[in-house]
Amino acid sequence: MTFNPLEHRGIPLDRQLRNWRELNVEPVDPDRADPYTKCRIITLNGIEIESIMFSHHFARVCPDLEIKQQLAEVRYIEQQQQKVVNWLLPGQSSVLETTISYEQVATDLTAWVARMEPDPYLRQAYEFGVLEDFDHLYRYANLYEMIEHRKAEKIVDNLTEVIPGRPTPLHHRDPVDNVREPYNRNEADPISKLHALTIMSAEQQTMNFYMNVGPLYMEPIARQLYQEIGLIEEEHVTHYESLVDPGETWWERLVNHEYNECYVYYSFMETESDPRVKAVWELHLNMELEHLRLACDMMRKHDGRDPESILARELPAPLTFEPNKEYLRNLLATQVDLTTLGTGYVREAHERFERMQERIHDAVTPPSDAVIDEHREMYGDEYRLQTEGEHPVKSLQHVRAKR
Repeated sequence: MTFNPLEHRGIPLDRQLRNWRELNVEPVDPDRADPYTKCRIITLNGIEIESIMFSHHFARVCPDLEIKQQLAEVRYIEQQQQKVVNWLLPGQSSVLETTISYEQVATDLTAWVARMEPDPYLRQAYEFGVLEDFDHLYRYANLYEMIEHRKAEKIVDNLTEVIPGRPTPLHHRDPVDNVREPYNRNEADPISKLHALTIMSAEQQTMNFYMNVGPLYMEPIARQLYQEIGLIEEEHVTHYESLVDPGETWWERLVNHEYNECYVYYSFMETESDPRVKAVWELHLNMELEHLRLACDMMRKHDGRDPESILARELPAPLTFEPNKEYLRNLLATQVDLTTLGTGYVREAHERFERMQERIHDAVTPPSDAVIDEHREMYGDEYRLQTEGEHPVKSLQHVRAKR
């Protein structure tokens, strides 16, 4: 059954404000919750934060008091939604356990988007990025066992493998080579716009999370690993945000943000396994339908265009969290040795890449390698969660040798 959010009114804005009792949601059980329920929570937290920050940025350049007031009204409700969504995460989970869930999001969400993306250039951007998130999951899983003496398989529940991806030390590139070509807003498939917003939002929240939690650790290796991967998340946000057409008007962007929120809430409402969490997604969807209606009215009034001219007539197939093991293994076998050059991709090292590698590593073992070395010293080997066959790349040493 198709769902067109433009045909539904949702809950009137003046009835959306919730009191403290209503905001005080019970978190999911860290021992019994579906790992993908936690992934959906983390994803929607990133979606909400992007919507909130976009609204703030819009307000800062908007001279019209009435428009700023309406943005503020909707934004306050978005803040309440974000609090409810993020507060569903269990307080019993450690920062590292939440981090592993963040990287499971980055791996399986990006892999799913890459599989569904119709534009070959955009698909390549997601395929390139996911192999790096995949390796981050592997590095944090090793840190988790070292610090908390637990295994990541309890968190990812065999849904996502924990094996090396593109080696993290090789993710450090000259900043100019992290900028991609944008889609054309007049030609791009509507789903491509939703994909770009979704992955950008998720990576942005991961960047923000690592920026804040990294220095909370006392263990030097943990502080160093969060610092290194946090810098790579900056590269990833640059990589994904540059896919969005900068020619979109503020009104067009506002409508796209609200439509994307409807899409993700609807998707997760359709696929959520926890009935209590599903009820939250349904409630928020009904709020977002009204936010979308208001944004569309503003676009018609101030941009002089009909939102239907830029939006899909109905929501695409639901965004789904599901295992992507075979897909990721194929990408590892065929794309692990890629790096970027300008707005494209190459297999061989080039002068800018080598210069950046030399300057940032400076003959020092990077934290992402040090954590594996220290794990081997403690346990005799590295931690992996491999559910089938051998690693698709015979040796990752050849990838480094080519650099």
